[in-house]
Amino acid sequence: MDEEYDVIVLGTGLKECILSGLLSVDGLKVLHMDRNDYYGGESSSLNLIQLWKRFRGDDKPPAHLGSSRDYNVDMIPKFMMANGTLVRVLIHTDVTKYLSFKAVDGSYVYNKGKIHKVPATDMEALKSPLMGLFEKRRARKFFIFVQDYDESNPKTHEGMDLTRVTTKELIAKYGLDDNTIDFIGHALALHRDDRYLDLPALDTVKRMKLYAESLARFQGGSPYIYPLYGLGELPQAFARLSAVYGGTYMLNKPECKVEFDDEGKVIGVTSEGETAKCKKVVCDPSYLPNKVRKVGKVARAIAIMSHTIPNTNDSHSVQIIIPQKQLGRRSDMYVFCCSYSHNVAPRGKFIAFVTTEAETDHPESELKPGIDLLGAVDEIFFDTYDRYEPVNEPTLDNCFISMSYDATTHFESTVVDVLNMYTMITGKAVDLSVDLSAASAAEE
Repeated sequence: MDEEYDVIVLGTGLKECILSGLLSVDGLKVLHMDRNDYYGGESSSLNLIQLWKRFRGDDKPPAHLGSSRDYNVDMIPKFMMANGTLVRVLIHTDVTKYLSFKAVDGSYVYNKGKIHKVPATDMEALKSPLMGLFEKRRARKFFIFVQDYDESNPKTHEGMDLTRVTTKELIAKYGLDDNTIDFIGHALALHRDDRYLDLPALDTVKRMKLYAESLARFQGGSPYIYPLYGLGELPQAFARLSAVYGGTYMLNKPECKVEFDDEGKVIGVTSEGETAKCKKVVCDPSYLPNKVRKVGKVARAIAIMSHTIPNTNDSHSVQIIIPQKQLGRRSDMYVFCCSYSHNVAPRGKFIAFVTTEAETDHPESELKPGIDLLGAVDEIFFDTYDRYEPVNEPTLDNCFISMSYDATTHFESTVVDVLNMYTMITGKAVDLSVDLSAASAAEE
């Protein structure tokens, strides 16, 4: 391998594939390597046989579950906000032509032992059983303020500077109770814990607007979309994009040892006795374990079922958010379900995930509140994985390491990480000011 590359990307997780696509489109010379013989890394989708092999060793899946190849079980289950950053990246790169999406049926929040549809507009707030009559009126006023808020138009600010006013102070102005604050913060603004209350309100208002805009795009029951055949399709689509622009792919490359010069800067990657030279390396945390630190652990249950989740209006695909306070926890719990309607299971089968940031060493008992919402399950698997973040200084070693995937069931935090890495590598931002209406053709 005598050629020198601008960037070598290690690992074919979604983050790495998006980056290699973006960098290839920019005209950089990219080599993409992975120790696995399949795309997707941690964010791959498994068929039934692969799922059993991973969690049950040599056991074989029972025949009543149907054909193995009808299953695409995501290892990092996440939906996409219909108006969110990942959709903008897909449109910006034209990757939408390799994928088909379908809206997700429902978005719910758990409150006082019950599952409720998430009210996202002033009209829905008036109908929601989550709030009493007077609270509904207060919430409606708050929703109208958020809907009308325009950062560039001071007339919509009601005399408040949202870069200085905290979320707690903004909400206090409308006199909303803790219950309402809980679902606004966690199920609409999609914050993972309550730290946002003491931070500037602008971020929360922007998040709520994104939710409402995403909901409006489909006139459906939720703001989320999800690719047919599962998330494993996404890394492959970006890999195709990279290849179209001259990127080179090598799967099944053992070891992939990153090489450094005397000053500690990257000079290449060695696999099977050959070294490919490069100026920069992009990778997931598993390739440079001495440059990352453990920051947490995700606990997850994966269930195969023969019915929809009870109390979700027979939704074939759904997200339920259980805010931390409802369970006396430090972070939220997420329930995610998809089914044969998105081609990830045979007809009549549903795949549900319960995910949270682990706070104990007993994931099975920690996840119980979420699992209890599922009803009867045919099979259930438990999994935990450590979350890492980089501790290196990329300007010194030219190593750009992604963060591990968090417990959330939507992609906003994932894409922020990718775009930050892209800016560090290229010194510029991706222009995502795309016309989303032009993209609707790619959707069902």
